[in-house]
Amino acid sequence: MINKARVLETFLDYVRTDSVSGHEKAMGEKLLAELQALGLEVHKDEAGKKSGSGDGFNVYGRLKGTIPGKPILLSAHMDTMPPGNGIKPIVKDGLITSDGSTVLGGDDKSGIAAIVEAIRSILEQGVPHHSFEVVFSIGEETGMKGAKNMDYDWFQSSQAIIFDTGGPQGKIVTEGPGQLKIKATVHGRKSHAGLAPEKGISAIQVAAKGVAAMNLLRIDEETTCNLGTFTCDVPTNVVPDRVDIFGEIRSRNKEKLEAQARHMKECLQKACDEAGATLDCEIFPNYAAFKVSNEDPFVRRIAAAYDAIGARAETVKGGGGSDANVMALHGITPVIVSTGMAKVHTTEEELKVRDLEDTSEFVYFLLTK
Repeated sequence: MINKARVLETFLDYVRTDSVSGHEKAMGEKLLAELQALGLEVHKDEAGKKSGSGDGFNVYGRLKGTIPGKPILLSAHMDTMPPGNGIKPIVKDGLITSDGSTVLGGDDKSGIAAIVEAIRSILEQGVPHHSFEVVFSIGEETGMKGAKNMDYDWFQSSQAIIFDTGGPQGKIVTEGPGQLKIKATVHGRKSHAGLAPEKGISAIQVAAKGVAAMNLLRIDEETTCNLGTFTCDVPTNVVPDRVDIFGEIRSRNKEKLEAQARHMKECLQKACDEAGATLDCEIFPNYAAFKVSNEDPFVRRIAAAYDAIGARAETVKGGGGSDANVMALHGITPVIVSTGMAKVHTTEEELKVRDLEDTSEFVYFLLTK
């Protein structure tokens, strides 16, 4: 069993270690040293440098087990959202919060602390365990930059559990959407807005017509779409000749994902054709969808570990993106599990001490049974 007092102290130590996205080096060095001290084979990469997001790095660890079988990968990210420097955690009545001036950092240091404590306890007690690998990533909150620059050849695991969602203990996300990015520029024609507006082609007017024709937001149960940027900056006395649009499409269905992207491009193209404007449009993948059967032995093994700690396992479909989606692109079968984190990305973020303990107990049973 885990050391409950220690997992709490470990978590508090981690959240006091600044690691806002792009500034994870100190946290990475701490974790690298701890894993090495535990006897794991360790590795670090140059993900920060490769992604242009600081001098941080992904931290890798591996330990061969005494129970036969293939290794499993345990993953959590070390970066936190701002405001995330100088976190002062407060523990009161079984609840962990910040002092209200920062986030707490339970997203995702609750996952890291739970994993590390389980490993410590297993090794201290000398109990038989499965082979496992760990990876603690950087830049998850800023577009999964760490996951996109991992040394995938290093892994021996083909299955991964990502500790990076909220909700009750036992929540297992077995499906997640893929995402396409859409970047479009509508080119009109400049003209003086007071003297000869009829000689111009307003890129704003054309782009607005194209966007108005789009089916956006909730498309269906497994597909969403949103435009986040519509940019044009010219004086009011000039007919604008350029609008830049940036958006995303998500779906758990590849055909629907691609169909929505075509629809959006066609709406813009039609508006341009009718007005005599031109369109530059780029559609590119950001991450892949993943889906694991509820009957997969991997999922059943996870559910059994939850049963061992008295939690009810429940599989759900996700709507967000995480390191799991990037791992899926590289042939690793991922699922996402809850650490109990709540109100993340806000200064009201909170985590129950019991959820931290239960997450670590889950890892302990997963690796030893």
